[in-house]
Amino acid sequence: MASDMNDYFNKKKSEGGGFNNSNSGGGNGPKGPQMPNMNLNFGGSKAALLYFIIAVVVVLVLAKPFTIIQEGERGILSTNGKYQDQALLPGLHFIVPVIQKVYVVDTKVRIINYASHLEVTSRSSGINAKKAITVLDKRGLPVSIELTVQYRLNAQFAAQTISNWGFSWEEKIINPVVRDVVRNVIGKYDAESLPMIRNKVATEIEDGIRASIDSLKNKPVLLQSIQLRDIILPQKVKEQIERVQIAKQEVQKAQQEVARAKQDALKKAAQAQGVADQARIEAQGKADAITINADAQAKANLLISKSLTTKLLQLEQMKVQSKFNDALRENKDAKIFLTPGGSTPNIWVDMKNAQQRTTAQ
Repeated sequence: MASDMNDYFNKKKSEGGGFNNSNSGGGNGPKGPQMPNMNLNFGGSKAALLYFIIAVVVVLVLAKPFTIIQEGERGILSTNGKYQDQALLPGLHFIVPVIQKVYVVDTKVRIINYASHLEVTSRSSGINAKKAITVLDKRGLPVSIELTVQYRLNAQFAAQTISNWGFSWEEKIINPVVRDVVRNVIGKYDAESLPMIRNKVATEIEDGIRASIDSLKNKPVLLQSIQLRDIILPQKVKEQIERVQIAKQEVQKAQQEVARAKQDALKKAAQAQGVADQARIEAQGKADAITINADAQAKANLLISKSLTTKLLQLEQMKVQSKFNDALRENKDAKIFLTPGGSTPNIWVDMKNAQQRTTAQ
């Protein structure tokens, strides 16, 4: 069998056909069957693989089968339009493109400013500006209230909140409750009394808002603080309050002046009383001194009178007479007038002096 095959190929070769390509030489005889061209292009296969990889990357980028949740945010996963019960936590999460979609919600602290003069803010900053809340007081007068409400979305029930209230949950939860509570609180009081009970009004507004928000199912919102910034009254009410305040200040001023006058009068009375007491004490002291001296003198005189005797008096008279005798020896012109009865002399006149001499005559 093998020899027969060899003979066949040798015969074809001698005929010039063989298995050569039609472009090769070898005679003009009839052409036999030819072998197929097996030259493979491996360079083209590498390019096709590279194109396939690029196409896959582009599809992944456009389809985005993943999402990244930042800190302070939560992701609400929707599968065929149905929200998942649990929100996605911060981090990388893979999803099925087209079928699944992630909605990112902010769970950081947000602020609503109710103010008369609105400031331009962006929603991305977490600060929402609204006009001051205008309500009626007890008598129907308009009053504007400026508030600042700080709150945040409850991250634990973020998915349920979005499912129940939608992405405009702030306008459906915070704003209506704040306006309703402010209207109820301010409606209980007269506009004139609001500035005087400011702290009480602020407490009632905060307590009312907290009670209303916390009573909602799953507590969708966590309130941080509620601040009453200003109470804006009508101009006529302001003027009336100013007049009342001025009148009160005048009354207080008059009362202060009366109190000051009373204090001055009491001070002067106290001073006068002090002077009188001092004079009385001094007079009493002098009287007491005189009395004491008189008593002492009386006692002395009594003692002296009891001690005097006839011989003692004669002795004293002799002493005085001796002194006058000595004086007469020095001044012979002197005159001595003795008291009647021959008692001790008690008048001495120097006669050398002409005036005294004339008077004595």
